[in-house]
Amino acid sequence: MRVRKKKWAVPYMEAHPEYLITEPEKLIGKWESRFKKSQPIHVEVGSGKGQFIIGMAKKHPEINYIGIDLQDSVLAMAVQKAVEGELDNVQLILTDGANVDTFFEKGEVSKVYLNFSDPWPKSRHEKRRLTYKTFLKSYENILPDNSELEFKTDNRGLFEYSLVSLNNYGMKFEMVSLDLHHSDEETIAENVETEYEEKFKQKGPIYKIVAKF
Repeated sequence: MRVRKKKWAVPYMEAHPEYLITEPEKLIGKWESRFKKSQPIHVEVGSGKGQFIIGMAKKHPEINYIGIDLQDSVLAMAVQKAVEGELDNVQLILTDGANVDTFFEKGEVSKVYLNFSDPWPKSRHEKRRLTYKTFLKSYENILPDNSELEFKTDNRGLFEYSLVSLNNYGMKFEMVSLDLHHSDEETIAENVETEYEEKFKQKGPIYKIVAKF
């Protein structure tokens, strides 16, 4: 989806270097230095406007969160939310999330989230899907053994593709939901919604996968 450029976005982010990172490769092995406390780090690839990553940071102050997005006009809104919330357990990276294993050392990240990624429905674009095997390898390269990948989508095709891709990669499924918002009360209560999820959950089921490497 094309995002309208916002003139204020880049200047605003530049005014808040305490939250924004533009050269993540320089922090490999040193991510703890960006946070007030030394605690587990969770990463969201494709964080958009930041509702999920900020919501998780507020809900779980015992975890440090890093959101990655390539579009400055949406990431600026995530930075704005972090500033307004005065959160010390959030960092945001303005870059492509395709090569996360060049940003983090093995075991430096404890969990990866993929929320409502671009489905890239055409067969010739399979390699761009964030659950394609090369992406799975990059996540595995930064996680300790037996760590989780958490995935949500409203796209049935991407969900089915991801089930097969994760299974073929040898991952173990901890949870597979065909309709997240009609799950048990505990699962619903624990769920933190993205902007997209909040808008479209009434139009069809939200699918979720939690799987371990």
